[in-house]
Amino acid sequence: MSEPLFRGVLPALVTPFRNGAVDEDAFVALVERQIEGGVHGLVPVGTTGETATLSHEEHRRVVQLCVQTARGRVPVVAGAGSNSTAEAIELVQHAKQVGADAALVVTPYYNRPSQEGLYAHYAAINDAVQLPVLVYNVPARTSVDISNATLQRLSKLPNIVGIKDATGDLGRASLQRVECGEDWVLLSGNDDQGLGYIAQGGHGCISVTCNVAPELVARMYNDALSGQWQGALYGQDRLIRLHKALFSDASPSPAKFALSELGLCTDEVRLPIVPCSEPARAEVRVGMREAGLI
Repeated sequence: MSEPLFRGVLPALVTPFRNGAVDEDAFVALVERQIEGGVHGLVPVGTTGETATLSHEEHRRVVQLCVQTARGRVPVVAGAGSNSTAEAIELVQHAKQVGADAALVVTPYYNRPSQEGLYAHYAAINDAVQLPVLVYNVPARTSVDISNATLQRLSKLPNIVGIKDATGDLGRASLQRVECGEDWVLLSGNDDQGLGYIAQGGHGCISVTCNVAPELVARMYNDALSGQWQGALYGQDRLIRLHKALFSDASPSPAKFALSELGLCTDEVRLPIVPCSEPARAEVRVGMREAGLI
């Protein structure tokens, strides 16, 4: 079996703010911390990066800054989704122009296209830009679920290379292994299910928890991918409360609170997201203590 194009853990990077603006110095420091922690790639301006409330100029700048900071040490998979196909193509084109290694393209949200519309959306991106694309399937946020049958069709296109699966259905990984072929990249979008996803044949995870605990999360995935299941399970048990706590309020407010507790950035978020509640902060602190971070 061939080596997957992407594997291991890739943090879904937060976009730090200070006084309402992107804090570029903090972002660079966060990226360096992730690389030093042993992550296998970087994902800027996804859901956790608050792309929905970034201006286009900010979005592009964060992708560029991530690529410049990474300097080829790990691959950069740039968030580039939109519910407008033309806009998604523009964002993928920009990702390629600044040197990103791939793009993460969420299924179009709100307008709820049919399966044929979903296929046409990704096929248009495939035809427009020569850059590897990961499909991001997160029905809870988009109100549309791209089917395995549609993914099988897309897997035959040269630039559609895999998926970030945040459906919560672990069995889909096994089906996609059969239907999409051995080169299809399978990344989980759920930290608490990442280990189980690998057991079903997945290659890794695009992780929120990795923002807070890069070394621990990277070690867990290294163990899992090398067959050291006892070590991987130990890592999962150590991190499970933190995995859960980081979604105890609207993401990414708990993750930003955790990072602020570590002195790495402010806990600022953009409306309509607000700083996480006191009960959520308490849960985050418990998760951080159990992980040995505080």
